[in-house]
Amino acid sequence: MNVSREQSPPLKWAIIGAGMLGLRLAQRLAQAGQRVTIHEAAPSIGGLAGAWQLGEVTWDKFYHVTLLSDLRLRELLRELDVEQEMRWVETKTGFYTDGKLHSLSNGVEFLRFPPLGLVSKFRLGATILRGSKIRDGLPLESILVGDWLRKWSGKKTFEKIWEPLLLAKLGESYRRTSAAFIWATIARMYRARQSGLKKEMFGYLPGGYARVLERFTRMLTSAGVDIRTGSPVDGIQSIADGVQVSSQGTSDEFDRVVFTTPSAHIVKACDGLPPSQRAKHEGIEYLGVACASVLLKKPLAKYYVTNITDRPCPFTAVIEMTALVSPAELGGKHLVYLPRYAAADDVIWSQSDAEIQEQFISALERIYPKFTRSDVLAFQVARAKQVMALPTLNYTSQLPNFATGVRNVWAINSAHITKGTLNVNEVLELADHAFQTELLPQLSAASERSSANPTRYVAAAR
Repeated sequence: MNVSREQSPPLKWAIIGAGMLGLRLAQRLAQAGQRVTIHEAAPSIGGLAGAWQLGEVTWDKFYHVTLLSDLRLRELLRELDVEQEMRWVETKTGFYTDGKLHSLSNGVEFLRFPPLGLVSKFRLGATILRGSKIRDGLPLESILVGDWLRKWSGKKTFEKIWEPLLLAKLGESYRRTSAAFIWATIARMYRARQSGLKKEMFGYLPGGYARVLERFTRMLTSAGVDIRTGSPVDGIQSIADGVQVSSQGTSDEFDRVVFTTPSAHIVKACDGLPPSQRAKHEGIEYLGVACASVLLKKPLAKYYVTNITDRPCPFTAVIEMTALVSPAELGGKHLVYLPRYAAADDVIWSQSDAEIQEQFISALERIYPKFTRSDVLAFQVARAKQVMALPTLNYTSQLPNFATGVRNVWAINSAHITKGTLNVNEVLELADHAFQTELLPQLSAASERSSANPTRYVAAAR
């Protein structure tokens, strides 16, 4: 994206949150010649794309994968001069149902899939095909996901396949979720397959997101962006033509402020939020994720993702990262993610790592007979309580605007993703859209005001 630099003195911008959304907005503003400060509460940047140490291995806290169709993410990787290093791998998909593990990676395996009869398989395939052909998911926001799937797949297929998967991903919240959720999921899954070959081709960057974030940090700091980690924003207040941002007993003045944090933080930090906007932010229902990273001596199976329909199971699916990432990247070890998506009242938020480990490892023993506890080299749990905004009925019409109603303050977060699932590519798309439609016009407006009143901007540029 080419962003022309404005001729007026730069505005001072504060970006609240250093996840990929905040970093991308900071990048675009810096490219437009603006002065940008990022406030991040955590000790490091990246948010859900952050990395950590697991035993002797450094890799992503939460699982990520790049699709060939993730054009916005690949554009960023080119800007960071690492896209040419991407490794693309054909992956396989597993399905654990009725106490057995099945491969479900191609058409032949789908036809042989024992849990469903021929008619049910046809209806399941037709549902996925239909979902992939829908270009606008907005009309589906008025239909419950369960109703839509029952209509197209039939009651048996819904009860055997779809409902267990919905329960695993959304819990009982699925009963309030619109069909736009499954449309977005199918659309991304379908894009993972190359046209013609129909193979799942997933990509990763050697070094994982730790390398992406290191390069991103270098790019931003060289452009003059001030990144402040360990700097939680406690509150903001409009003053004169700007905004006062408070963090740990200190305050700074900015011309403009952009929140990229979850809505609960926006409501708490932004006292002057108009009642209508406050209600919309408070009305967003989030699911969180507790994601265990398990470092193993040997692989579990050959599948990148294994979907699980047998309940109860303490995790949503098995993501075997080293079915994609070369074990050589991880010192010859094998990395598995076990995510559990959970509502705010789920018991998992009060459980210790040791309690979660016992439940998760016991489940792995049931699913993989050759797996033993002695295979585990490290086990850690990453927690994020507000990750995915639940796409309830008529979700888009109930979303808060980017503009908060507080002068010079915007709120742009992942809840505004309405045409896809939560992933890095969609986050970058959201950032670029918000920059073009909301933030870039501010620069033009500031330029006009500086021409009318140049002395106000002399001080701002110092």
